[in-house]
Amino acid sequence: MSLDLKIANRRALVTGGTKGIGAAVVQVLLEQGVKVITTSRSTPEALPEGVVHVACDLSTAEGCATLVEAVNKKFGGIDFIINSLGGSSAPGGGFAVLDDNIWFEELNLNLMSAVRIDRALIPAMLKAGSGVVIHVTSIQNRLPLPESTTAYAAAKGAMSTYSKSLSKEISPKGIRVVRVSPGWVMTEASERLAERLAEQANTDYEGGKAIVMNALGGIPLGRPAEPKEVADLIAFLVSPLAGSITGTEYVIDGGTIPIA
Repeated sequence: MSLDLKIANRRALVTGGTKGIGAAVVQVLLEQGVKVITTSRSTPEALPEGVVHVACDLSTAEGCATLVEAVNKKFGGIDFIINSLGGSSAPGGGFAVLDDNIWFEELNLNLMSAVRIDRALIPAMLKAGSGVVIHVTSIQNRLPLPESTTAYAAAKGAMSTYSKSLSKEISPKGIRVVRVSPGWVMTEASERLAERLAEQANTDYEGGKAIVMNALGGIPLGRPAEPKEVADLIAFLVSPLAGSITGTEYVIDGGTIPIA
């Protein structure tokens, strides 16, 4: 993003920042001069220059505590929390194959990681009277794929409701809270989903992509979004240029969701 967003030297936490949307957000923020700390379960072989990485499992309370300790030690607090972590390892086959363990795994990864991190870091933001929290949700909270993403979609729906409630509580105290709801984005995870659906349907990768497209009712733009397109939106939303935006949801889906 060539526009100066006036966020240089601010401190940002980006969860899940080594792949997909998270990695794109890390890169855009670094280009804007932001100090960035990010996470993944293991340390990747290569990281962008300047980023601080913490290896931890954010689907657990212990992993979230490890991250919060690192944030406070490295940065002494945070200005932007960008909860971009998400994903699903649930099997296909509809609701009947989703046992309690799978449900808890999806909820812990896609909802509770953000809840725990916010609960630990937002109090310092409130004391400072400023900050921005971005929750990356999904259009699947409105357009779930029953064959394969019921639990993920439900967790993201809960994230959206939680985010709205949080915004009503803390926006009057100077902390903006915004949801970003991507549609189908061309990440490693979406490629794996297309491959899995293709295997189940005994077709090729393009056939798997077609299954996703059809399940979503098509993408009027004609293509999935690129991670950087989502990242550019998030970078704008944390900036002072978006200073009056809070409590709302920005859908970036190529027109997938029809008008309600």
